[in-house]
Amino acid sequence: MVEQKAPELSYSCGISDNPLLGVTIGEMLDQVCARHPDTEALVAPFQDIRLTYRQFRDEVDKIGRGLMAMDINKGDRVGIWAMNYAEWIMVQFATAKIGAIMVNINPAYRTFELDYCLKQSEIKLIIIQGRFKTSDYVGMFYESCPEAYESRPGRILSEKFQFLKT
Repeated sequence: MVEQKAPELSYSCGISDNPLLGVTIGEMLDQVCARHPDTEALVAPFQDIRLTYRQFRDEVDKIGRGLMAMDINKGDRVGIWAMNYAEWIMVQFATAKIGAIMVNINPAYRTFELDYCLKQSEIKLIIIQGRFKTSDYVGMFYESCPEAYESRPGRILSEKFQFLKT
């Protein structure tokens, strides 16, 4: 009989009187929401958005279900190319809840940097803000991946970005 070793933990606690909690980001959001459902969780005055924990959790869950409906699974990479908006935070929590990996793409990137990021990070789905000041993110994306312009969601076929589907 072969003796099996216990799996190693993916974290180290170090020296502390306070043990690690051992809960996921999604579980923590649900716990905080259960304790403080009507307390403000997200305030973005420049977008005129104020969400309680309950509203925030509901939006996060809705985005998570939408990502799963677009065939995003545990371990898949979801890119987001956007400024610091409320939606960015919601996507961050939604990807964590479904086990996907959010890849933050620097809003200062130009087309050649986007190319590098999409190739290196194996992004399956990208969420793009649109435009900000002089940056046309959608236009730069289509410049990098013209195949996406006429593709249906989930059907991008790009030789350059083989993992990108949506």
